[in-house]
Amino acid sequence: MSDRSAFNDEKGGSSSVGEPEYGHDPASGGIFSSDYKRHDDLKEMLDSNKDSLKLEAMKRIVAMIARGKNASDLFPAVVKNVACKNIEVKKLVYVYLVRYAEEQQDLALLSISTFQRGLKDPNQLIRASALRVLSSIRVTIIVPIMMLAIKEAASDMSPYVRKTAAHAIPKLYSLDPEQKDQLIEVIEKLLADKTTLVAGSVVMAFEEVCPERIDLIHKNYRKLCNLLIDVEEWGQVVIINMLTRYARTQFLNPNMNESLLEEGSGGDKTFYGSDEDEDEDDEDKEKKAEAAVMAKRKPYVMDPDHRLLLRNTKPLLQSRNAAVVMAVAQLYFHLAPKAEVGVIAKALVRLLRSHSEVQYVVLQNVATMTIKRRGMFEPYLKSFYIRSTDPTQIKVLKLEVLTNLANETNISTILREFQTYIKSMDKDFVAATIQAIGRCATNIGEVRDTCLNGLVQLLSNRDELVVAESVVVIKKLLQMQPEKHSDIIKHMAKLTDNIQVPMARASILWLIGEYCEHVPKIAPDVLRKMAKSFTNEEDIVKLQIINLAAKLYLTNSKQTKLLTQYVLNLAKYDQNYDIRDRARFIRQLIVPTEKSGALSKYAKKLFLALKPAPILESPFKDRDHFQLGSLSHLLNAKAGGYQELPDWPEAAPDPSVRNVEVPEWTKCSSREKRKEKKVEKPFYSDSEGESGPTESADSESDSASESESGSGSEQSGSGSESEESEEGSESEEEEEEEEEEKEKKKKKKEFKKPVHESESDSESESDEEDESESESSQSESEESESEAEAAESKPPPKPVKKESKKEKKEMSLLDLDDFEPAPSPQVTPVNSFLSNSLVTDLEGLSLSDAVLSPAAITPSSALKSYELLHRITGEGLSVEYCFSRQPFNSDANMVAVQMQFTNNATSDTKNLHMEDVKLQSGMRVKEFPEIELLPAGETATAVMGIDFCDSTQAANFQLCTHTRKFFVSIQPPVGELMKPVFLTENEFKKEQGQLMGMNEITEKLTLDVKCRNEHTIVQKVTTAANLSRVPCGSDKECRFAGRTATSGSLVLVTVGTKEEGAAQLTVNCEKMVIGTMLVKEILLALTQ
Repeated sequence: MSDRSAFNDEKGGSSSVGEPEYGHDPASGGIFSSDYKRHDDLKEMLDSNKDSLKLEAMKRIVAMIARGKNASDLFPAVVKNVACKNIEVKKLVYVYLVRYAEEQQDLALLSISTFQRGLKDPNQLIRASALRVLSSIRVTIIVPIMMLAIKEAASDMSPYVRKTAAHAIPKLYSLDPEQKDQLIEVIEKLLADKTTLVAGSVVMAFEEVCPERIDLIHKNYRKLCNLLIDVEEWGQVVIINMLTRYARTQFLNPNMNESLLEEGSGGDKTFYGSDEDEDEDDEDKEKKAEAAVMAKRKPYVMDPDHRLLLRNTKPLLQSRNAAVVMAVAQLYFHLAPKAEVGVIAKALVRLLRSHSEVQYVVLQNVATMTIKRRGMFEPYLKSFYIRSTDPTQIKVLKLEVLTNLANETNISTILREFQTYIKSMDKDFVAATIQAIGRCATNIGEVRDTCLNGLVQLLSNRDELVVAESVVVIKKLLQMQPEKHSDIIKHMAKLTDNIQVPMARASILWLIGEYCEHVPKIAPDVLRKMAKSFTNEEDIVKLQIINLAAKLYLTNSKQTKLLTQYVLNLAKYDQNYDIRDRARFIRQLIVPTEKSGALSKYAKKLFLALKPAPILESPFKDRDHFQLGSLSHLLNAKAGGYQELPDWPEAAPDPSVRNVEVPEWTKCSSREKRKEKKVEKPFYSDSEGESGPTESADSESDSASESESGSGSEQSGSGSESEESEEGSESEEEEEEEEEEKEKKKKKKEFKKPVHESESDSESESDEEDESESESSQSESEESESEAEAAESKPPPKPVKKESKKEKKEMSLLDLDDFEPAPSPQVTPVNSFLSNSLVTDLEGLSLSDAVLSPAAITPSSALKSYELLHRITGEGLSVEYCFSRQPFNSDANMVAVQMQFTNNATSDTKNLHMEDVKLQSGMRVKEFPEIELLPAGETATAVMGIDFCDSTQAANFQLCTHTRKFFVSIQPPVGELMKPVFLTENEFKKEQGQLMGMNEITEKLTLDVKCRNEHTIVQKVTTAANLSRVPCGSDKECRFAGRTATSGSLVLVTVGTKEEGAAQLTVNCEKMVIGTMLVKEILLALTQ
C-alpha cells in the first residue's frame, strides 16, 4: 500500500513526500496524529543493529494493529527481520506477518525459505508461528510446500505445533480443495492425538474438510468424550456439536418407546390441539394398546457409549462460558432420554442473568424447547417475567416463552402479569402482549371469555395501536363462537369512525361481513360509511369493503344493491390492479348475466361458507428441525455451512466399531522382548492412564443427582445429600472394621476363614460409569499378563495345614470341572464365620450336617445393613435392608434383598406392602409378601427380589401401611450385582486370556501394613464384592471369580502383591462399566 493510502487510513497530518506538510498548531491537537514521521522512526528502529530497538519497534507495531490501525506500509521493513536471531523479535515479526501476509503476498513469498527454516527451529512457538504465516499466504503455487509443512507439523513433538497444523488444514483446503484426500490422512492422524490441546482444533478441521467421514470418529469417540472436560472452551463447543451429529447416526432414539406411547395416547393433548377433539376415544385406545405392545416387544437399552457422552458433558453445564452451556443443552435436548433433559433448564435459566446478546440467543432456544418439553421450564416461570429495563427483542422472546408455558394451573398468574405489560410505554411490546393474550385464549378454553372481555375493555384505550392490535386478536377469537358475541361485533362496528390503522379496519369489516346475519341493521350502514371513504382507504381495507359489499348483496340485496354497484364501480377504476381484478371477478359472480358462467349459482356458498377458526401458533413451532444453538436456528433459515441433524437410525449400527484394537501379545520368554513390542501403544496410554481415576472421581459429585434424574425426578440438591450420606456410611464402616479386627485376633485360633460383611459403599452412581479408566489402563495390562505367566511357571507351594477338615473337603470339590451349585430353596442371611463362597458351595452339596446347610445359618451383624426408612420419617416405623447374597428362589437373575421392619410406635402397623414401583428399563422387582400386622415394639423380616439389570440404578417404590405411604429407594453397590462362580486355576487363566484389552482394567496401589497378608486381602475383596476365591499356585496372587447376576458376564479379579506393600489390582470383565466401578470399590476397600 502506498504512503498516501497509509496516511489516509491513519487520518494523519501530512499526505506524502513532495506535498507541503501542514503546520501543527499545538492547540489544535494535530501534534498527536502525525503518524507518518512515527512510521519513519519505526523503520529506522527496525533497520538498526540493536535487538532492543527492534523489539521496541515491533511491540509498538503490534500495539497499533491491536488498536485497529493500519500498519501495512511497514511490511517491507518488518519482513527483513524475519531471520532475526532474537526469539522475542522473531515471535512478534510472525504475529505481524500472519496479519498482513495475505495482503502483501509478493513480499511474503520472498521470505518463504526463512519460514521453512523456522519450521525446523528448536523453539516450538517459532515453529508454530512459521507454519501459521506459511498457511496465511494465499497463493496456490506454494500449496505443495504448505502440504509438506502441515504433514511434518502433525508429527511434531509439541502439542502446540500439532494444534497449529490442525488450524492450517482448513486454510489449505479452502485454497486448494483438491488436497482433500491428503488432508484427511493428516486429520485421521491428528484425531488419534491424546492431548487436550489438539482435540478441539482437529475436530474443527474435520468439520470444515470432511464432516461426512464419520468413520474417522469411531475409534476416537471414547477418547474425545473423556478428554472433553479438559479441552479449552472453544474446542468444547466444536466437539460437542460434532458428537451430537455423530450420536444421532450411531445410537437409537432413547425416547423411542415414549414417542410410540404418546402417538397412541389421547390423554396428553398436544399444545396446539383444540378442545373439541375428544370424540376419537376408541381409536386412541386402540393406538395406545398397540403402542404399549410395541414398547413391550422392544425394550430400549441405552448404549454405554451413548451414556458416556451424556455423562461426560453434564458437568459442562456449570461452565462459565455461555456457548459451552448452550452446546451441552442442545446435546441433551437432541440426545437424552426425556427424564434426563430437565437438568439443562437450570443451566439455561442461569444464562439469563448474562448480557442481553446472550439472553437473546438463549431465549430463542428456550422458546423452541418449551413447545416440545414444556414441563422442563415450568418451575422457573418467574425467571421469564419481563423487566422494564429489558430491550424490546428480549421482552418479546420472554413473552413467547411465558405463552408457551401457560396451562390451566398457571394461566391466572400469567394473565395478571400480561395486564401489567399492557400499560408499558413500549408499543411494539404492548402489541406482542395482546397477541400473547389471544394465543393463551385460543389454547386454554377455560380463560377464553375472560381474555375476550379484557381485550374488549382495551378497545376503549386511548392508544390507537393498542386498540388496533386488540381488534385483530378479537377478530380471531370471535371466529370460535360468533353467535355468543354479537354485542362485541356491534361495539367494534362503532369503532370504524375512530380507528385509522388499516389492519384493524380491515379486521372489523371482515367480521361484520362474515357475521352480517348477527348484525343485520348495522352492517348496511357500515358499508354506506365505507363507500363514502373508499377512495381514501388503504388497499387492504378496500379489498375488505368489496368483500363486505358482495356478502351484503347476497344476504340483503334490497338495502345494499345500489351501494354494492357504487363500490364495484369505484373499484373498477382503482390504481391497484388487485382491487380492479377483485371487483371484476365479484361483479361476474354476484350479478348474473347471460355471459356469466355456472359459478354464479354457487356465489352464496363461495362467500358465506363456514370458515375454520384460525389456530394461533408459535413462530417457534417448527424450528426444532434446525440444530438448537446454531445460526440457522436463530435465523430460522438455513445458513451457509449448516449441516442437517441426522434422523435417528431404525436399527442400532454395530457398536464394536468404537472398540480400539489392542495388539495381542505373543508369549515372550523374557521381559526385554515384551518391552520391545511396547512401541505400538493404543490411543489411551500414559497421560490418560494417570488422569483416568481423577476424571472419574471428579464426575462422582454429579453421578448422584444423575441417577435420580434418570428415574424421572428433577430435584435440585439431591447429589449433595447423597454425598453426605456416603461420608456417614463410610465412617461407620471404618469403625466396624476396627472392632472386627479386635474380634478376629481373639477368634484367630478357632477360624482361619475371613469374616465377610457387605461393606461396599452406597455410592449413588449411574448405570454407565465414566469409561476413561477402562480404556486408559490398557498400557499396564502387559505387566499383569507377564506376572500371570511367571506364576504359571513357578511350582505351586504346598498349602499350609491350618484349615479345618470341612474346608479341605470344600477345596477338593472346587477342582471338579463339572461342579455347578444347585439353587437353594430358602433365602437366609449368612453367618459371620463362614466365607461367602463356602456357603454358596455348600448349597450344591447334599451334606447331612445341619450346621453347614444354609437354611440353618442364623442372621449375623456381619452383613452390612442400609437404612431404607428412618423411624422419625416413618412415624415410628423403621426399615433396614441388606443384600443377603443368597439366590432368590423364584428367579435366578434377581438379587435377594432382606428387609427388617421394626415398629417403634405405640400403635400396631397393618398391611405393610409395596406400591407404585418405578424402575429403569429392563429392571424387575418381585415384591415381598404383605405383612398384615406388625405389633408395637415388634420386628418382622421379609425378602424381596430385584433384577437390577446389571446396573447401579436405584429401584424406587412406595412402602405403604394402612394409613401412610413412604417413598423409598434401594440402590445396590456394584459388588452386590454378582454371584460367585467356581473356576479352577487353568479355567481362570483361559477366561482371563479372552478378556484382555478393552475388557481389562489395571490399577496400582499401595497396601497398608495391616492389609499386606493374604487373609486380609481375601476378606476385604470378598466383602466388597460377592465373588468366590479361585485356587492359585502363587502366594503373591489372590484370584476371585463371579458372574453378573442378570447377563451372566464373567468378572475376574486378581490382586498381585509385590515388595514393600506395592500391589496391582486387575479386573477382567466383558462389561467395562461394571469393571470400572468394581475397580473403584475394591481399591477403596483395600486402601481404607
